[in-house]
Amino acid sequence: MSTDFNLELASILDGKASIEHQIDIHVNDLFGVKETDQVSLADVLDGLRYVMNYRIKGGRLPNLEPDLMKRLCEGLLLNMSDTEGGLLKKKMTPEAEEAFILFGEFLEEVEEFRQAVGQKNVSDLANAMKLHRRCRNDASPEVKQAVVAVIYMLTEWFPQFSDWRELVKREEQNDVEKVIKDLSASFKKAKMPSRKGVPLPPPSLYFDRDVTRCVKMFRTSLTDGLSSTNISPLLEHYGPNKLPDPPKPSVLKMLLHQLTDFMVLILLAATIVTGAEKDFKGMSVLLAVIILNTIIGFTQEYKANKALEALTKLAVPQAQVIRDGQKVVIDSSQLVPGDIVILEEGDSVPADVRIVECSQFEVIESILTGESLPVSKNTKKIWTRTRSLPLGDCKGNAFMSTMVAKGRAKGLVVRTGNNTEIGKISAAITSSPNMQTPIQRKLSRLGIWLVVLAIILCVLVVVIGLIYKRNSKDMISVGMSLAVSVIPEGLVAVTTVTMAIGVRRMAARNAIVRTLPAVETLGSVTVICSDKTGTLTEGKMGPSELWSADDSLYSFTKPTVLDPNEGEIEFLSPEYRQRVSKLGRSSTPKVSKTLIKKIDDDNNNELPIKPQPVTRELNDAPAHMVAALMISSLCNNAAVVKSKSEEESKNSWKGIGDPTEIALILAAQKGGFSKEFWEKKQGFTKIREQPFDSERKLMSVVYKFDYSNLPANLNQTNKYIVMAKGAPEELLQKCTSRLPVSNFSKSPITFEQIIGEKEGTQNVPLSDDFVDKVSEESSRMASNGLRVLGLALKTVSVADESLEASSLEEIIVVTDDNESVVESTLNPAFAENEFTFVGLIGLIDPPRAGVADSVQKCKDAGIRVIMITGDHIATATAIATDIGIFEPGVSGMNRAIRGVDLDLLSDDAIAALEPFPNVFARVSPNNKLKIVKALQDLGNSVAMTGDGVNDAPAIKAANIGVAMGISGTEITKQAADIILANDDFSTIVSAVEIGRQVFDNILKFIVYLLSCNGAEIIVFLLSASINSDLPFTTIMILWANIIADVPPAMSLGVEPGEKDIMRRRPRNPKAGVLDKVAIVTLTTQSFVMALSSFGIYQIALKIEDKRLEDARSLAFATLTTLQLLQGFLSRTLNISVFKMGFFGNKWMIGSVLGSFIAMLIGVYVPAIEFTNSLPSLFEVIRDWLELTPVSGFGWLKIIICCMVLILTSEFTKWYGRHVRNSAVRANQQKLKKVETEDEESK
Repeated sequence: MSTDFNLELASILDGKASIEHQIDIHVNDLFGVKETDQVSLADVLDGLRYVMNYRIKGGRLPNLEPDLMKRLCEGLLLNMSDTEGGLLKKKMTPEAEEAFILFGEFLEEVEEFRQAVGQKNVSDLANAMKLHRRCRNDASPEVKQAVVAVIYMLTEWFPQFSDWRELVKREEQNDVEKVIKDLSASFKKAKMPSRKGVPLPPPSLYFDRDVTRCVKMFRTSLTDGLSSTNISPLLEHYGPNKLPDPPKPSVLKMLLHQLTDFMVLILLAATIVTGAEKDFKGMSVLLAVIILNTIIGFTQEYKANKALEALTKLAVPQAQVIRDGQKVVIDSSQLVPGDIVILEEGDSVPADVRIVECSQFEVIESILTGESLPVSKNTKKIWTRTRSLPLGDCKGNAFMSTMVAKGRAKGLVVRTGNNTEIGKISAAITSSPNMQTPIQRKLSRLGIWLVVLAIILCVLVVVIGLIYKRNSKDMISVGMSLAVSVIPEGLVAVTTVTMAIGVRRMAARNAIVRTLPAVETLGSVTVICSDKTGTLTEGKMGPSELWSADDSLYSFTKPTVLDPNEGEIEFLSPEYRQRVSKLGRSSTPKVSKTLIKKIDDDNNNELPIKPQPVTRELNDAPAHMVAALMISSLCNNAAVVKSKSEEESKNSWKGIGDPTEIALILAAQKGGFSKEFWEKKQGFTKIREQPFDSERKLMSVVYKFDYSNLPANLNQTNKYIVMAKGAPEELLQKCTSRLPVSNFSKSPITFEQIIGEKEGTQNVPLSDDFVDKVSEESSRMASNGLRVLGLALKTVSVADESLEASSLEEIIVVTDDNESVVESTLNPAFAENEFTFVGLIGLIDPPRAGVADSVQKCKDAGIRVIMITGDHIATATAIATDIGIFEPGVSGMNRAIRGVDLDLLSDDAIAALEPFPNVFARVSPNNKLKIVKALQDLGNSVAMTGDGVNDAPAIKAANIGVAMGISGTEITKQAADIILANDDFSTIVSAVEIGRQVFDNILKFIVYLLSCNGAEIIVFLLSASINSDLPFTTIMILWANIIADVPPAMSLGVEPGEKDIMRRRPRNPKAGVLDKVAIVTLTTQSFVMALSSFGIYQIALKIEDKRLEDARSLAFATLTTLQLLQGFLSRTLNISVFKMGFFGNKWMIGSVLGSFIAMLIGVYVPAIEFTNSLPSLFEVIRDWLELTPVSGFGWLKIIICCMVLILTSEFTKWYGRHVRNSAVRANQQKLKKVETEDEESK
């Protein structure tokens, strides 16, 4: 009896400890919920509600730990006073009401909570409870009942709170008093309101609960699952298991988006003004420009913008579930928390689940964590005081839309729909506002300045006219015409077309652009945050080097090429490694050909120092290497097979299985010792397998071999080989010996001698020195970014009849029909002990070809590259060093930081890191978002790359989001601005170059357009200021803008990039479109064109005494010709036109020639005598333009003006070069000064 009592007491105490642990987690979240977006207050309160209803209420646990209850009291008081709404409609938030009700329930149920409340003073309670707001008419009956119950408990149980009026301000007591009177019948026996229905556990991962507790919480069964009668109410409570449909932009919205651009609005305003002046000709021209721009922009957006529609593609259509004791397949949207789902290899996980049963269960979570290697799962609970556990550490959970790589399991559904991890990410993306790109902001600011200028000029012209006592109505009309001339009609259209051309150029380089402004924005980035796996690296594992127990080192060529006929193994002699080390390199096979030649030249060919290809013959190859490759191929379940591609004439190779094991298969194949070689040619037969698990960190297999296929003098009593691979430190503990020493270059030991253990070649017992050597080599490989595995074997002689023996270890037996059967028997001879250590093999996901050059190109362009990865910090730093992102000896380029360290820092503290890290390792999705925001706070324009769903929020928040086209998930692609069709970092750099070229061209045609329009403005102002007739009519201005602005500006949009474009510093994201040099350039050229045109006009009118129509025609021809010449001069703002040449842009030649012909038609067509048979178009031109022919002497004056413009342009370019060179020199001196100060401080 006493034994049963003690067991029951222990169970109660264990239950109490578990509840206190759960409350402790929720209390921690109560104090930090407002500073984090990882958990919501509603989730925390739901957790406390479940604990109250399911474990405490009804006197189940009347006593809990006092300090915990004191902290809970503080946490609830802190969160029960939040309000929402305006001043007149302010009310308590739903979360605040729930916190208040929980406060009352804990007050009612737990003695220690009452003690904590008794220690509070009146003012603290009054300020937190806000009883008057909870007694208003809009308060629910449940809340009002809770108020009465709380008042009753406080006044009855605590003498210091005996008068409830002390808890409410005098002017706010009426509502409270009214509620107390209304509920007076129940006041003396007031209780907290009861909750209807059965308490249901809130959605959570429950990694800190054991399987039995989780199953009990959800009232389900591992064998029978849920009853079908319970599904409907559960679906009603939790909602369907599907992600919300993504917003679909309508055609109308996309059209409105084009028409609400600020510059388009300016054109619309100008159109209305022109129409109000009854200038319907000008109005029709402006409308044509607006329509052209809208068509181009809408077409591009309509093709590219799918706006997150791919979210639905991530949903798993069906799930295998146990209900009513039967296995059934249902629509995954019908899953509810409490369902038991069956997960098998190749399945996609249909919801967030708690693993309740599993066998060799591994899941690929790269979609969420970015790590490509499968994660081993188990059913064990994780004891923690926080719910914010990194996803990669949640070994007892599997997440929605991840993929089962191996094994099978049962999962208890704990979160569905929006509550899943992927659901939270999708919600974060859909709620993230679309930010304006830099070019949109800059053009908007430019448009505002133009509007302000138009208003000022309009007023100025009117005032000048009134001063000269001219007709006010006429002057207002002139002012309106001048305002129209300020607006560069072609700016919006040319900008759109230029960016569209950039889109096509990027597409040709495998960069697909989803929105037009992203083209220019990419050119302005100052920081590129790049994922490592698949972007900077090839995204697939391959063998890099092999170190054997005789201290021999081998390297692999073409490590990731799947074709076994490509690549080989090379032996690196000790002399070679020593010589490399002396030259300042680590002992690694990654050495340049130049260095190899230097070593060979220094050696005078006395020793075979440089890498030597290794033979593929069994008896001629180094025995240690053969033994290592044998283990790599046979202790392995992966395969590399040939498959037919769509084109029958071509064959391709593909890897099947775990990426690490595929890399080991590649190592064996490149040496010529594949699994087929051992099994088919040497007669090896697989007998047993002990799978890898996270506790042992080992995998072992047992092979029986037919000794008749091996050399005749082999010891024939050894019929079985046990081979193992795994973590070097774990494997060494199970080894008692190592293979004997050989010398590959002088007198090698053969594989026959090792396997047969002939006299003189017996295994050598392990020594401390050897173990230290293995540790040293393992550390060296790891520091070079390699994933290191140890290899070991032992040969045993076992009679066939004694193969089976009792053991507690689970193994896999391979039957005659090659099927694997799980058993729990193992002969002691096959146990994982007394191994002979063979060597270490280092695997790597190598950098992509050309990435190092691209990183250097970014440095030359002033762009900082930051690596953000889920990999370990040592691996990340090694790869970053190899490609030039991390430079150990360079200040500001040698800092790496882990995600767990970032979690301890606030956003401001991250931004204040000095120097800012170049490598971020083991990061979470939230870390990536913090990094992007910190860089933006520092004034950077950030490009963020990624492939998994976990990257999507950071990609959405970045100035430019870049998704991977091959490995990227659909949700990431739709959240991104640019998609890399080949997943290559070098493509980003090429796209940046095109983006810079696009902005360069935009700047060129802005300078061109504004200088042309500025000339028109100056001519108008000069004419108005001297009370002269205006030199142009409104339609003349519009005609000049169409023929002399738009075609040359379009040609500037396709101008080839300048040679030094990737050697310039990035533009300041906060700077305007025009810098000081550009403003000086366009102002000077505007005045030259304006003064030339105005001078010729006044000479013709006042000195030559020409008619007004003839003077206007001459001024029109002068200004238009100068503007067309300005198109050639604007092809570069830095280089002399004589160095640049006039004929580098064929489009410019064609457009200027066409525009000049159009001008001549407008000038000379009016002189033609029309007949009824002539085209009506000529009549329209004559009637609209009102121009007259220009004489030969007039053209001579125009040529002289052109020469003056060329000289002025050359002078402004010289000035611009001088200013920029001075700035560069000043910046270099500043950097040199900083470096000097750093050296002095050191």
